[in-house]
Amino acid sequence: MNFFVESLEKNLRLDIFLSEKFPAWSRSHIQKIISDGKITVDKKIVKPSFKLAGGENISVAEIETVETEYLPENLPLDILYEDADIIVVNKARGMTVHPADTVKSGTLVNALLFHCQDLSGINGVKRPGIVHRLDKDTSGVMVVAKNDAAHINLAEQIKNKIATRNYLAIVHGVISDNAGIITGAIGRDKFDRKKMAVVADGKTAVTEFKVLERFKNFTYVECKLQTGRTHQIRVHMTAIGHPLLGDSKYTARKNIFEISGQALHSFNLSLIHPATGERMNFTAPLPDDMQKILNQLRN
Repeated sequence: MNFFVESLEKNLRLDIFLSEKFPAWSRSHIQKIISDGKITVDKKIVKPSFKLAGGENISVAEIETVETEYLPENLPLDILYEDADIIVVNKARGMTVHPADTVKSGTLVNALLFHCQDLSGINGVKRPGIVHRLDKDTSGVMVVAKNDAAHINLAEQIKNKIATRNYLAIVHGVISDNAGIITGAIGRDKFDRKKMAVVADGKTAVTEFKVLERFKNFTYVECKLQTGRTHQIRVHMTAIGHPLLGDSKYTARKNIFEISGQALHSFNLSLIHPATGERMNFTAPLPDDMQKILNQLRN
């Protein structure tokens, strides 16, 4: 199997590049097969930390992988809708969507495996049924595919903007415009690889926002995703000078409210049912922590 490194993927470590191509493989597994010489860059054996410059050809030998099976767990699951093809949930803030090298249990996937065994296998055993993700500390609506046909259909809807996702957020500062569109391309932060940022060579990203309420030092906004980049709303709102309340990754501003993580909630998801063709809308009420903050700001 071969990959060509695009210019927007330059400066990525080889192991990080491959982890994005093979989401079901753990980082440690990828590092091992690189070190074993089973992956080459321009026909040369390199280290997992090799920095890509763009334009390279990466060759991956046929490798038999043994994936870790993750166990079902009887965890609270707020199900908004379910049938033979999809399951729509209201994910709680603080719950990771799927297992990773550092998170083996307590995830949405563990909860889904307990609730139902029929999940699509396109993303491997780590991410069964996961069509799109929410950050650990973002709450709200998510759709999960129960079979591969539904998974492919839903992924295409998101890619082609047929499915729409709307969020509610509380941000620092007072936004003067009533509405706007943020178009900054998003890629890895040049100084902190664990963060994303608006960068010249990033991937196209578009976020629409609309002001719902203004307070003395904060603004309550609705955001609509036209694209689905990692941390997109968090990065875009930070880029225009209005980082999300509680978002310690993207702002050093002090959080004086009781909320664990950013004040961001996926409140509405609209999609075409992959089997029936019916347009469906799902809404998750604002979580108690964000509602409490709004009540405090209003008073």
